[in-house]
Amino acid sequence: MIIKERKTSNFILSINALLRRLPLSYPKRGLIESDLTKRKAGIRGEEAVDYFLKDLPEFIIVKDTRLSNGNGNFFQIDMLLLCRNFLLILEIKNISGTIYFDPAFNQLIQSKQEKERGFLDPLMQAKRQQKELTKWLADHKIHTPIEYLVVISNPSTVIKTSSYHKLALEKVLHASHLRERIDKLKENYPAETLTDREIRKLSRAITKKHIPANYNVLKYYDIDIKEIITGIQCPECRRFSMKRMQGTWKCSNCHTADKEAHIRTLHDYLLLISSSITNQQFREFTHLSSSNIAKKLLTALKLPYTGSYKDRTYQLSADFFERLHFTCRK
Repeated sequence: MIIKERKTSNFILSINALLRRLPLSYPKRGLIESDLTKRKAGIRGEEAVDYFLKDLPEFIIVKDTRLSNGNGNFFQIDMLLLCRNFLLILEIKNISGTIYFDPAFNQLIQSKQEKERGFLDPLMQAKRQQKELTKWLADHKIHTPIEYLVVISNPSTVIKTSSYHKLALEKVLHASHLRERIDKLKENYPAETLTDREIRKLSRAITKKHIPANYNVLKYYDIDIKEIITGIQCPECRRFSMKRMQGTWKCSNCHTADKEAHIRTLHDYLLLISSSITNQQFREFTHLSSSNIAKKLLTALKLPYTGSYKDRTYQLSADFFERLHFTCRK
């Protein structure tokens, strides 16, 4: 049973919004596009593992969880499986080519097309997650064994390590071997430490305590807000050439009409700039001249707000746009 599905991360959504609103010639664009490609590959890797976890009735599955460790820091788990006997952390990697788990320097080395690249050791990442989750559970008066595995989602990836790297030999596997390894873990932990009711309660508590990462994408890439292209982008020709005409938005380039174009623009504003917006800020970002029309458009969305008529500030949130299905744009 899946309690929490993964969602497209706010950071990926923010990168998409950033790329929509940066000039094609912007110097850092290639770096940002490369970063987006890697992050999407990671999501595809996690989705590929889903196939091998179908029909596990004794497990509850919680995906993409980020919890506070109580000290101002967070730990993130790609996938967590809960059953009566133990919990299982899956650290999922979608890395192609040949990968070598180096025990001497605790790193992962990728060899591909005669090039080498180093990564943080996912075994160390998973081990830290195990330690953090153990403490988190103890704080909630829960004690149960926690195991972890590093799952390589790409079936063509060649996995190598030293013959004495016992941890890698025990913990690293291709996704296709996952069910077999889970069956072995069930044999290793025959004693039940949690009831079905406790498992459901725990999975709900983890889901409730999940805190999505909230990155400032402009700060992350060191981009000045003045570099962002403002205006209403046409959903067809992608130019920022939509104007308010006769109760709708019309593109002066391809003549596409769209009544909801300002909602997509507000979503970009949330992802890139702020979770609050005033009438003036809305007009500046959408190139709208009329404060009355701006007020009408913002009021119609029934956004929560603070302040009186003249200094009203409207609050934007991810939940609002999820309800309107504005979170899956490319």
